[in-house]
Amino acid sequence: MRFAETGYNLEVDLSTGNVERVETDPRWTEQHLGGLATSSRILWDRCPPEVEPYSEENLLIFAAGLLVGTPAPGANRTVVTTISPQSLFTAYSMMGGFFAPELKHAGYDKLILRGRSPSLVYLWIHNDKVEIRDAAHLAGKGANETADLIRAELREPKAQVAAIGLAGENRVRFASIEHGRSSASRLGIGGVMGDKRLKAVAVRGTRDLNVARPAEYMELCNWVLKYIGIREQKPVPGVMPILAGLGSPQEMKLIDEEWHTTNFMWGNSRTRRRDFWTKEIEEKWKGTQESVRKRLVSCYNCPMKCGATISVPGVATYMMKCFSKLTYTMAAYSDLDFGFRIAQRATEYGVDAFSAPQVMAYGLELLEHGILGPADFEGMPADNEGRFYWLLDRIVRREGIGDVLADGTYWAAKKFGKAAEDLAHNNIKKHEQLPLKLGMLNPVYFLMYCTGEKSNITQIEGQFPQAPFATMAEREDFVKDWVQVPDEKFKKYLLDWELRGERSNPNYPTVEMSCDIVDWQERMHHIDDALGMCAGLGSFPLKPPYHIHNYPAFIAAAAGLDIDEAGLTTIARRNRTLLRALNVRRGLTRDDERPPDDHWKKRFPDLEQKLLDGYYKFKGWNLRGIPTESTLNGLGLGFVADDLKKRGLAIDDDHPSHGQDSAPADHPKAAS
Repeated sequence: MRFAETGYNLEVDLSTGNVERVETDPRWTEQHLGGLATSSRILWDRCPPEVEPYSEENLLIFAAGLLVGTPAPGANRTVVTTISPQSLFTAYSMMGGFFAPELKHAGYDKLILRGRSPSLVYLWIHNDKVEIRDAAHLAGKGANETADLIRAELREPKAQVAAIGLAGENRVRFASIEHGRSSASRLGIGGVMGDKRLKAVAVRGTRDLNVARPAEYMELCNWVLKYIGIREQKPVPGVMPILAGLGSPQEMKLIDEEWHTTNFMWGNSRTRRRDFWTKEIEEKWKGTQESVRKRLVSCYNCPMKCGATISVPGVATYMMKCFSKLTYTMAAYSDLDFGFRIAQRATEYGVDAFSAPQVMAYGLELLEHGILGPADFEGMPADNEGRFYWLLDRIVRREGIGDVLADGTYWAAKKFGKAAEDLAHNNIKKHEQLPLKLGMLNPVYFLMYCTGEKSNITQIEGQFPQAPFATMAEREDFVKDWVQVPDEKFKKYLLDWELRGERSNPNYPTVEMSCDIVDWQERMHHIDDALGMCAGLGSFPLKPPYHIHNYPAFIAAAAGLDIDEAGLTTIARRNRTLLRALNVRRGLTRDDERPPDDHWKKRFPDLEQKLLDGYYKFKGWNLRGIPTESTLNGLGLGFVADDLKKRGLAIDDDHPSHGQDSAPADHPKAAS
């Protein structure tokens, strides 16, 4: 008997209509756990680097992690994995809600989609019953509207639906997949779903899952619930509000937006408005938020309420969470009411709420700088907010200037020329980052921004404080109950970290310490992504309930796998290294691993190279950033080493060159 997982994947070929229930190899669970990790293994085996994002050969994988569907609070993440049309590397995006647990209860750990349907369709999964159904009547419909129509058509109000809007249908490179109160947004996976002519997936499951040691597991889960209550009453002092507690950043609950609005950049990530937040603004925005926020909502089996039902007069009700309430507001230099209004339309269209506002602001910058002319924007309203609505509509329909902007700032700039490339200043690995520009180089964040395979900082950071506490008393208070650290040395790192002086950025944390800290943070994210755990209760917040010391007990009680901390660390390292190899095989090089030139005002090129050198060495990679043969073999990834060698990629232990492209001449990256 398989515990915690179902032991089956559902494979659907949209080109032929073939549907298969495929038993999975339990050894993969022992080696990788599940979720993102086993999806990466599938991509490695079945998507060679020649596969283009918009091709029938590309896979789109919806994965439920190992603990999803069990009573573990917060174990509800759906990891959607494919080849990104935006970065051309591996894309993985997480969404909360109820989709993955429902998939598990229908009897599947993963849904693997391949091919391309001849016409627009949606998929209906009800336990053993799997149907590919016509979706012609859903063409052009909004993502949430589509979900409602499908549930009514199926007469199944409890069906969980993941759908795309018009952006996905038109293969916008930053299109999202929407699922009620959550979405899988980053890296354009909605465009891949649209390319497959798949409008939506609806799933309803009524089967039980088995856990190995039920009584022990329930005791662990009840402890987590108790701990969450304790942490709710004891927020971490001296940090920004979204980090003081637990959960995915609770933007729907929080009113105080001084930190975001005065530190993040407005427009196309250019303008810092340090004097923006006043008492008058606070009162006005508080009134706006409280008037449209009807109730706070949770994801499957989670006591946290990180999202909300939003109802703006004259606009259809929708769900919102996280930073998207501010992204449109700040891009347009507008107010919160505008943000809530346009976000509803953007959600129905299905676009990434981090990328889309920056792309629109970028388009207007091109106009202001004379790179584009009035003829490119013929018909655009004169008022500021109207311009953003107009651009959003053009982008998702790929009409006029919107057809180019729909590819994102990196690819649009390639078409507009050098001057436009200078304005596309906020990309890492070809896609738009959070609009954050800082002063002094931070060595830990330099490494995370450079080397993160997702290129989304909130899926890399966490666990370790973002900045030093001002006083020793604050540091000592923080570390006294910091049980989550994998080693006591991390407490010493924090105690010695100062705001100014020799033990401050950029020289502290040291190169070695920075590598250590980043590795710990990555380790926890990769564990969460394999288990299907919300990062808001694991890898993202300070002092979370799930950590390296108690995860082995959860895995043992749920899945019957007796893995100690060292073994779990090895699994996380194996998963991280496999994901790295996937992207190396697709042409990722050291040259790609750089933040925007203007991300920090004060830069230190020699230190930055030492940081990359140190990080690569720490990971067991060579100086090109490629996992070495000895590392791969040591992690049981010898098949990866063999493949990389056959492709002419240097996996020697100590390649001396810096910044040289490691892609062979016939690799797709070289041609691009």
